[in-house]
Amino acid sequence: MIGHDHQQQPGRTWKVGALAKATGLTVRTHHYDEIGLLQPSARLAGGHRLYDAADAARLYQIIRLRQLGFPLSQVAKVLAEPEWQLAPAIQRHLAETRRRAALTSSLCARLAAMASELAQQEHPSPQELFSTVEEMISMDGSVHGTTGFLMYDDVDAAHDYIVRVFGLAPGQILKSDDGFTEYGEVRAGEQVIGLHPAGGKSYRSPRSVDAVTGTTVISVDDVDAHYARTVAAGANIVCEPLDRPYGIREYGASDPEGQIWWFASPLG
Repeated sequence: MIGHDHQQQPGRTWKVGALAKATGLTVRTHHYDEIGLLQPSARLAGGHRLYDAADAARLYQIIRLRQLGFPLSQVAKVLAEPEWQLAPAIQRHLAETRRRAALTSSLCARLAAMASELAQQEHPSPQELFSTVEEMISMDGSVHGTTGFLMYDDVDAAHDYIVRVFGLAPGQILKSDDGFTEYGEVRAGEQVIGLHPAGGKSYRSPRSVDAVTGTTVISVDDVDAHYARTVAAGANIVCEPLDRPYGIREYGASDPEGQIWWFASPLG
């Protein structure tokens, strides 16, 4: 761990690659520097970044705020507030983690009891099922959101198309010093969708493998109105609007690199 390691070696710094490896982060550390959110304590000749223990602490705070759903545009302002200094932030994080651990332990015990009960009879008691569902919902209540990533050969073109044709809100575009787009974002309400450059064997655009590897579903107020808008903007429709037996009306469209997007709203 970075913090423990630093205690053993006062004054130690980490290059961006070492910091990314130690934390499991990849391109985001570069992004945070470029937007002024996490600037390194020093730079070597040639522009190599050096991060110290204070930078590592700030990185923890940034990641924690992102987990709680704060957009990058607000993180710097929130970090300046007293309650988000390192000590109180860790105390709140610890309290939340202990709460989740207690819920998980309780749910494990309840599931073990139900498994034993099922060995004796066909169904567990309704009260056990009700209590289990209640605990499951309690655990889900602490999940604030998610960010999906889609792979594109041309992030800039994908970003422009998704905004222009599908009507999602534009997000940040982050570029390297030589102008290469390293990351982009679009937004559907509070939901962030990351646009990641394809590369190598691990990150491939559907177009490059000639296959659909996933889909993105966006909730809209009026599917038919949204469908008319995207058709007028030149969308490639893969499924006309349909009423589904599971209570939604939806249609599907593909973007220029073969990513499939579904747009849906509830029936009734």
